[in-house]
Amino acid sequence: MERYDIPYARPGQVVGLFGGSFDPPHQGHVHVTLEAMKAFGLDRVWWLVSPGNPLKERGPAPIERRMTAARDVMQHPKVDVTNIEALTGTRATADTLAALRRLYPQVRFVWLMGADNLAQFHKWKDWRLIMDSVPVGVVARPGDRISARMSPAARAYAEYRIDGQARQLLGRAHAPAWCFVNVPMVDVSSTDIRTRGDWSAEVLPE
Repeated sequence: MERYDIPYARPGQVVGLFGGSFDPPHQGHVHVTLEAMKAFGLDRVWWLVSPGNPLKERGPAPIERRMTAARDVMQHPKVDVTNIEALTGTRATADTLAALRRLYPQVRFVWLMGADNLAQFHKWKDWRLIMDSVPVGVVARPGDRISARMSPAARAYAEYRIDGQARQLLGRAHAPAWCFVNVPMVDVSSTDIRTRGDWSAEVLPE
């Protein structure tokens, strides 16, 4: 597998980490990325294209295919598409975060997720360690707030929630800290794209 360079970040920068299989990447991912960057005052966002999601039974398309597609769809000077988990040999988010904090000891990381992920966050490996390690920014569709806020993770860390009106403070906050913001969503999903047959899992020819 081809290995891409680990992105550069200056000491003190606030970098949002947006992980997922991106199978396939689409404009919804782009929209969430740009909204999160604006909402939480992030200097940069890194897409972490995962080798595979341990919570999903079906494996994703080859990472080379997903990396190529992600770079085609996400073109912004402050966003880097990476396969850091393949480089570090980590699969679980907690392990990836630990590796990144060793590589970038002076960079402030913020983990980004959708409300659907917050609802099942308690199933992630070492999820409490994630919450205790980095601030977490949750981006949701209008109407998703109630189900996400009733999740075990949200209840366990209720006292550390930053009000949406103070969301710009998230990147400089000390963990545990998390913030929930509602943004209009693009009506597209990776599942729908695969179902329609609009996504080829094959590696594109060079």
